[in-house]
Amino acid sequence: MTAVHVLLALCVGSSATQVLAFGNLPSPLTSFTIHHLPATATATAMAAASTSAATENQNQSPFSLAYPLTQVVSDIDDTLKSSGGVTVAGVSLGGIDVQYDRGDFYPGVFQFMWELSLYSVTMNQRHSREFQTDRVGNDSGTLSDLTPPKVAVLTARAEEFKAALEIKDESKLAQAFRKTAESSKTNPTKNWGVGPVLYGSVSEWIIQYKKGLRKFNNFERLLEQDPTGQIMQYIYVGDTGELDQEAGETMLREYPEVVQAVFLHVVSFDPPSSYPPSGIFLPPPKLVNGRPLVFFRTYVGAAAKATQLGLMEPDGLMRVVEEAEKVLKAKGVPEGNSKWIDLERDVDEAYRTLGEMY
Repeated sequence: MTAVHVLLALCVGSSATQVLAFGNLPSPLTSFTIHHLPATATATAMAAASTSAATENQNQSPFSLAYPLTQVVSDIDDTLKSSGGVTVAGVSLGGIDVQYDRGDFYPGVFQFMWELSLYSVTMNQRHSREFQTDRVGNDSGTLSDLTPPKVAVLTARAEEFKAALEIKDESKLAQAFRKTAESSKTNPTKNWGVGPVLYGSVSEWIIQYKKGLRKFNNFERLLEQDPTGQIMQYIYVGDTGELDQEAGETMLREYPEVVQAVFLHVVSFDPPSSYPPSGIFLPPPKLVNGRPLVFFRTYVGAAAKATQLGLMEPDGLMRVVEEAEKVLKAKGVPEGNSKWIDLERDVDEAYRTLGEMY
């Protein structure tokens, strides 16, 4: 059974057990070997490893990947952090979300992206332990040191304003990514965070309808790091406010062999006071060229869907739940607030997902 059956099961509300049984989207690769990877190898290093470098280092033990690695590709505004719905002369400064204050990170977002990135590494490490014999009798220097690919960023922010808008290593955003990986309960590392950043231009900032096409074109540039499509697969995370759906659907139509799924954060310019008691309506998931496109309101909801689709471990889902709840509590968000209503609805789905698995 394929990803088609997974999405159909999600759409009609089949049990998570059925979904998970057929939802392991990363397909085992025909055996291939990558030489000369340092212990802290990143996805970029893998893609760049040359034949000459491999030849010069024949004395190093090669290792094989059973599954391609997953690189999360993300938008910034209204995906990682809220735009606050700010506009200038009627032009949006990054997005439309007014539920969270401008600049607020969404609860659980960094944990969600870490767990997505980590899953393929965990799969390869398990495969290595179960089916491969290490020449030195342990995993030292091989898959135990495999690092999840860093998050690639596709943003509509204008490259002409890069001096003011650039994501720097010392920025709160970059630090939040690094802290998540460094403090992880599994496979902690200092080598994960923000990777390549591909910007938009003033043209798309003024002519809004061009943003989707620019993000897709930038994604095609990103694909050049692994022209074979064998080392890397991708999950795109965006939002419904700035033509990310257009970009994501185009990725799925044009590159279903490497794009595993698209997740879209549902945002609104309506004030939270206008939300219905059960929260904002979410469009149903759908398939584009046999690959899933999923809408979500919180990152706990996104993690529940990712777990159902076989893109995240159950333990990873629980870590996203814990992190999201911790963030809202730390901010002192009162009970009954729309943020808690959204989160509690998705926490219920997360526990249903886990309950049906065990």
